[in-house]
Amino acid sequence: MWLDLDQAELDAAYDQTVWAPNRDQVVKRYATHSDAARARLGAPRRFAYGAGDVEGLDLYATARAGAPIIVLIHGGAWRAGLAKNYAFPAELFVRAGAHFVVPDFAAVQDVGGSLMPMADQVRRAVAWVHRNARSFGGDPDRLYVAGHSSGAHLAGVVLTTDWPRQFSLPVDTVKGGLFSSGMYDLKPVRLSARSSYVKFTDEMEQALSSQRHLDKLNAPIVVSHGTLESPEFQRQARDFAAAVTAAGKPVKLLVGEDYNHFEIIETLGSPYGLLGRAALELMKLSQGDTR
Repeated sequence: MWLDLDQAELDAAYDQTVWAPNRDQVVKRYATHSDAARARLGAPRRFAYGAGDVEGLDLYATARAGAPIIVLIHGGAWRAGLAKNYAFPAELFVRAGAHFVVPDFAAVQDVGGSLMPMADQVRRAVAWVHRNARSFGGDPDRLYVAGHSSGAHLAGVVLTTDWPRQFSLPVDTVKGGLFSSGMYDLKPVRLSARSSYVKFTDEMEQALSSQRHLDKLNAPIVVSHGTLESPEFQRQARDFAAAVTAAGKPVKLLVGEDYNHFEIIETLGSPYGLLGRAALELMKLSQGDTR
C-alpha cells in the first residue's frame, strides 16, 4: 500500500491517537496553560486578516520596539484547534523581546474538504503580519513561522510560497521556519484514512506538498519529531530534512527523545526546551533575555 505498510498500518500511522493515548490530557493542557499565559500577559490584541468570520489572529505583543515576530500555525488534523488554545508559548517570546501571533483559520470540513482554502488563509495571515508589522511595533524583516502537526504542514506551505508572484512581497518574506511533527509530502496521507474527510486531488497533493517545492524555500528551517510518534511521521521529518539538505539549503533536524506527537510542541514554551531553544536560536534571540 505504502512502502511496507498495509492499509490498516498506514491508517494507524496517520492517526495519532494510536501512538499517544494521553492526547486528550495534553490537548487540555494546551488550553489551561494558554489561560495561564493570558493571565500573566493580558489578553491579546485581535486583528482581522481577511473578511471571513474565522479570519482573525491573536497578537501577544512585546514592549520592545521594532521587535521580531513569530507566527505559530496550530495543529488539529486540519479539522480542529483554536488560536486561543495555542497561547502557551507566548510568554517565552514576549519576554525574549518578540511578538507572538497565532491565526485562526477554517477547519477542512467547513470548506468542502479542501486544504486549499486553509493554505490560502495562513498565507494571507502571514502576509497581513508582514504588511502591518510596523503598526504594532514589529519588524517585517524579522518574520518567522512555526507550526505543529497539520500546522507544520501548513507552515511548510507558507515557507514555499512564491511571495513576489502571489502577494507582491519580498521573496524572503519569511526569514525562518520551525516545523514540529508535520507532513511534507501528501501522497501517503492521501492514501490513509484521512482521505475520509479531506477530498484530496492530484492538484492539491502537488501544490501543498512542500517537499516538492524546495526551489521556493528561501530561509533556514528547523524540522523536528518525537521518538514516540508513529514511524511514518518520523520518516516524513527525516525525508523532508534530507531533501532540504540535498537542495543545498540550511536545515537542522531535531529529535525529541521520549516525546509523543502532542507533547513535543509543549517544549516550545520553555527557553530550555527542545523547540523553545531552537526557536530562540533561529530568531537570534538570547535565552538570557527571558525574564
